[in-house]
Amino acid sequence: MLSSLGPPKTEAQLKKEAKKREKMENSFNLSFVSSLISDVISPLPDSYSPQYVEAAWYPWWEKQGFFKPEYGSLSEPNPRGIFMMCIPPPNVTGSLHLGHALTNAIQDSLTRWHRMQGETTLWNPGCDHAGIATQVVVEKKLMRERGMSRHDLGRENFIQEVWKWKNEKGDRIYHQLKKLGSSLDWERACFTMDPKLSYAVQEAFIRMHEEGVIYRSKRLVNWSCTLNSAISDIEVDKKELTGRTLLPVPGYKEKVEFGVLVSFAYQVDGSDEEVVVATTRIETMLGDTAVAVHPDDSRYQHLKGKMVLHPFCDRKMPIVFNDFVDMSFGTGAVKITPAHDHNDYEVGVRHNLAFINILDENGLLINVPPPFLGMKRFEARKVVLQALKDRGQFKEIKDNPMVVPVCSRSKDIVEPLLKPQWYVNCTDMGKQAADAVREGRLKIIPDHHLKTWFNWMDNIRDWCISRQLWWGHRIPAYFITVNDPSDMDGHYWVSGRSEEEAREKAAKRFNVSTDKITLRQDEDVLDTWFSSGIFPFSIFGWPNETEDLNVFYPGTLLETGHDILFFWVARMVMMGLKLTGKLPFKEVYLHAVVRDAHGRKMSKSLGNVIDPLDVITGISLEGLHAQLSDSNLDPVEVEKAKQGQKSDYPNGIPECGTDALRFALCAYTSQGRDINLDVNRILGYRHFCNKLWNAVKFAMKTLGDNFVPSEKAQESVSDRWILSRLSAAVGLCDAGFKAYDFPAITTAIYNFWLYELCDVYLESVKPVFSKAEDDASSQKQAMVCRQTLYTCLQVGLRLLSPLMPFVTEELYQRLPRRRPQHDPPSICVTSYPDTQEFCWHSEEVDRDMDFIMTVVKTIRSLRADYNLTKTRADCKKTHIKPRTLSQQ
Repeated sequence: MLSSLGPPKTEAQLKKEAKKREKMENSFNLSFVSSLISDVISPLPDSYSPQYVEAAWYPWWEKQGFFKPEYGSLSEPNPRGIFMMCIPPPNVTGSLHLGHALTNAIQDSLTRWHRMQGETTLWNPGCDHAGIATQVVVEKKLMRERGMSRHDLGRENFIQEVWKWKNEKGDRIYHQLKKLGSSLDWERACFTMDPKLSYAVQEAFIRMHEEGVIYRSKRLVNWSCTLNSAISDIEVDKKELTGRTLLPVPGYKEKVEFGVLVSFAYQVDGSDEEVVVATTRIETMLGDTAVAVHPDDSRYQHLKGKMVLHPFCDRKMPIVFNDFVDMSFGTGAVKITPAHDHNDYEVGVRHNLAFINILDENGLLINVPPPFLGMKRFEARKVVLQALKDRGQFKEIKDNPMVVPVCSRSKDIVEPLLKPQWYVNCTDMGKQAADAVREGRLKIIPDHHLKTWFNWMDNIRDWCISRQLWWGHRIPAYFITVNDPSDMDGHYWVSGRSEEEAREKAAKRFNVSTDKITLRQDEDVLDTWFSSGIFPFSIFGWPNETEDLNVFYPGTLLETGHDILFFWVARMVMMGLKLTGKLPFKEVYLHAVVRDAHGRKMSKSLGNVIDPLDVITGISLEGLHAQLSDSNLDPVEVEKAKQGQKSDYPNGIPECGTDALRFALCAYTSQGRDINLDVNRILGYRHFCNKLWNAVKFAMKTLGDNFVPSEKAQESVSDRWILSRLSAAVGLCDAGFKAYDFPAITTAIYNFWLYELCDVYLESVKPVFSKAEDDASSQKQAMVCRQTLYTCLQVGLRLLSPLMPFVTEELYQRLPRRRPQHDPPSICVTSYPDTQEFCWHSEEVDRDMDFIMTVVKTIRSLRADYNLTKTRADCKKTHIKPRTLSQQ
């Protein structure tokens, strides 16, 4: 153990001091800086307390403007260049989880490293309006508190309710980001529904619509009957079933059966023959308009040109031959429902089949004969099955492994539904995005994601961008009616920045006066990913030519989780190229997805979604349970989640602190695999912080009050060795940051501080310091050791600063400066150690020290083996020349 000064402070005393710091933070004023400076002049507390250390540095950093790119001057070009990165805007709906914490730990470490490299650095914050997620939360709140639906309120009043909720709750995420130490320029913070960004969204839509890239079409979409809206692919959870399973569905008292395959027969028209087909969704047979078989299937060649009869109406349906049919599956014949299945839709288009929509927006049956008309879709499932049995056309029912599409927001079963929607033609944009990567203009790291990128981009489908919601950017398109008897085609869509502009466009298009035009704005809003797709340039005022747009766009890097490579990254690339003619960034770094210690996806119902603040400050098991009670989970899910929490965190989560959490997340970030995060390992890095604390505390005592840092002096073997190891760590960190290899960085720093500086060097110099006053030679040797120790501490803290900003600032502020008048005021704006300055790595010195340590270890081992630990052994020293040693 390293020695410490004075009586130790209790946990209660440290917490009291932390609260004092927090109080200074909350009532920030001009006296704050002097209070803080006097605080770091006082002796270091005896033990490391994250709450104490992390209480007050952040507001000081903000007040000093360290996070702004203007710090140091933006007036003339910086020869070191510009680093710009925008945050993946988190949803305004809720709070951050550990996945966000990983994203921000990586991004802030990179941002701080670039800032310490002397580059003009901007990390731009922002928040996403999260259309569906936010609307669902506010709707539930309305129903819970006032027993009202959004329709009871009306559109305008409901939108006001959402803004009210956003203004009350929306800053929670920014509070969490600050607690994580994120060095964002808060004066540039953006919300995707802000006027500046909303104007950019409107302009993007109008430009792309006028160019014909955005168009309107009636196609199959993912439809949530509960939300009454189309949803994107990313909002569809694919629930895998192994066989018959009963699932809860909103709006149904009893669970609904899935995971079974029902076989039934269609009668061939004009014969006694029948064709047996199978389906997992028997109710959709009411919308069947054909039966398909493979062109090479010999069993059905004689049925070319034949029809089958629908049992419940007078519909005759053709037998079509299509090579998408799998001859080996079932009977080799499949039912075709073009209006309710993606594969069947393609068959319907190819064979010009009828598209019969049998579901309305609420999931009730339409366009079907009695008794099915008006039934709920899953109630009709049972009735259709019984009706087939009554007619003798039912064949069998058996278990069938399948994937059920579930709406992630409402937990409803997603229905493919034919709806007129707005689409973006992605063919050309997708090719340009793919070519940018193929030609090396855009780099994706790690490169094993390239296959996914090209697979998506080369097979891209048009993007449905309309949502049947009220919260979001309302589509700036107007439905035209021309009040002119001579007009034969007066129904059309036109886009405009205002109703007046749209009316003028319409009048010009139809060559009539504006008074003949009637307009109705589309009720729908845009997919949230549309506004996210232009985020890298809308935040800088595009389409206006602002100074920020000219300086910071295109950005340098986009860093995010690999799970949104297509949904967000690809769309930013496509829309950046389309609307600005430039790639929005030069590199994309994709980190792994955080899972729990058992490798399970983070899920509220499993009880494994952890708020980073709970890891930072600690929380009891009862506290974790209480959070579940405040969630939207049903009682059964709450109980299941509580069991999960009890199993994983029987004693709650201990206080780990921000620095330990950040370091652990970066240490886990191995490229190419998901992260199974064990909270106990985070606690291990809190102990590492304590080791740093004790090392600096020992050093402060050793250096003394009058120590003045100087340049390198003549060193001993151990001095040269630790400086060699320091230089090696500098090299590893430099290479690690350049390659986004965070485990290499954390390992290099951890090993240097723990195993080389603390375990070896500090132990080796303790005898030197204890004899420092014996004679002139001892004094000189101690002075050299002090200079070496200071260099190691100061450089070691700078190496660690991007990953652990709080503890390194606290300790750095207590070290003396080499040039007090010229050195930067904070560690976060000092220079990051580089290999040109720290070029003392010597393999020869490393080998010599390794030999010495091997001798020490051997002697210690022998003493232990011969039980000589408490007595002085008679030892004889024999020196063997290296040449003699090599000959033995």
